[in-house]
Amino acid sequence: MKILVINAGSTSLKYQLIDSESEKVLAKGLCERIGADAEGGRLKYDSSKTGEKKEKEIDLPDHGVALQAVIDVLISPEDGAISSLDEIDAVGHRVVHGGEYFNKTVKVDDEVIKKIEEISDLAPLHNPANLLGIKACKKLMPEVPQCVTFDTAFHQTMPEKAYIYGIPYSYYENYKIRRYGFHGTSHSYVSKKALNHLDKAPEDTKVIVCHLGGGASITAVKGGKSVDTSMGLTPLEGLVMGTRSGNIDPAIVQYIANKENKSVDEVLNILNKQSGLFGLSGKSSDCRDIDEGIANGDKRCEMAFNAFVYSAVKIIGSYIAAMNGVDLIAFTAGIGENDAKIRGAILDNFGYIGADYDKELNSTVHGDEVELQTADSKVKIVVIPTNEELTIARETLENI
Repeated sequence: MKILVINAGSTSLKYQLIDSESEKVLAKGLCERIGADAEGGRLKYDSSKTGEKKEKEIDLPDHGVALQAVIDVLISPEDGAISSLDEIDAVGHRVVHGGEYFNKTVKVDDEVIKKIEEISDLAPLHNPANLLGIKACKKLMPEVPQCVTFDTAFHQTMPEKAYIYGIPYSYYENYKIRRYGFHGTSHSYVSKKALNHLDKAPEDTKVIVCHLGGGASITAVKGGKSVDTSMGLTPLEGLVMGTRSGNIDPAIVQYIANKENKSVDEVLNILNKQSGLFGLSGKSSDCRDIDEGIANGDKRCEMAFNAFVYSAVKIIGSYIAAMNGVDLIAFTAGIGENDAKIRGAILDNFGYIGADYDKELNSTVHGDEVELQTADSKVKIVVIPTNEELTIARETLENI
C-alpha cells in the first residue's frame, strides 16, 4: 500500500509518500508560505524519477491549493512517483494536540474532527492548521481513508503524579490543565528502536529519550511506556530550546509585563520566539552557529551552550531518579543526532552511574544509529535517528 503522510503547519505542508511494504520513501517535499498574506508560495521536492532536488515559486493561497500542488508533483510524468491519485491507499496526518481524548492513532470521521476542534485552544497555532490539511485531503480524496497520529498520544500513559500541576484541582477538572508532552511520535519510534539494543524483556526496560532539536524534549520510558516528559501543557515547558525559554519562574511573566507595559500574550511570544539559545546568545537559535561562536571566543554563545546542556542534564538526572535507574540513554533529532559536542557535554555528567562513552567514536557520529558506550559502561548510550513520518505511516496502516 502507498500511504501519503501529511504534516500541515499554519503556513506550511510537509509530505512523504511511503510504500508500507518496503517502508521506502517514494516521494517527499514541502510547501512553504501558504496563505493570502504570504510573500509568494514555494514548493520544494525531490524528483522521484531522478532524485534531483527541485524548487518552484507558486501561488499558495490556502492548504487546498497546496495539497493540489503536491498531488500534481506526485503524478507528474517528469517527477512523479505514481501515475494517478488512485494509487494512494491512505493518508496519515500529524496532529499536535489530542488532549485526553486520544491515546492512539485513530481513523478520521466527523466525531474525531469535532474533538480536534474542541481542544484547539490547547494548541491554537497547530491544531487548526493540522485540521486544514485533513479537510483539504477529504475534499480532494473523499474516498481515501485517513488517520491522525497525535504528538501527545504516547504520553497519555503518564501517571497522575507526573502530569498533574500543583495548582487548584478545579483548573484540571474544568479546563484540563495538565502536562501533556509533545514529540510523542518521535519518542515512541526511538524508544521502540532502543529495545533492539537491550537484552531485556521490554516490560523490564528503563529508557530515556533525548529529542534534541530546535524544539527539545526528554522522556522517561519505563516498560515501553512514557512515564514522564519535559514539555507540559504547551511545548514551552522543559529544556532551554532554540527560541523557547523552557522552565522559568511563572512570576517572570507578570514581572516583565509590568516592567515593559506588555500584555501576557506579548510576553509569552517573547518566551516562545525570542528566548532560549537565540535570546541568550543574541546570535542564533542554531547550535551550529552557537558552536562556531564558542570557537571564536563568544562568551554569550558559551553561556547559551552551557544553559542548554545544564537544563538537559537536570532533566535526565531527575528521570534516572524517578525510574530508579536507567538502562539506555538515546539521542535523536537534529541536535541529538548530529552535534557530538552537545552529546559529549551532556554525557560527561553521568559517569557517576557508570554511563561511559567512547569520546573518539562520539566525535564521528552524525545521523547514524550507533552505540556510543564503552565496553564496561553500565548504561547503553545510543544515537537513533528519528523517523516520525514512518511511524505515522505504520500506525495509519494499522488503523485503516
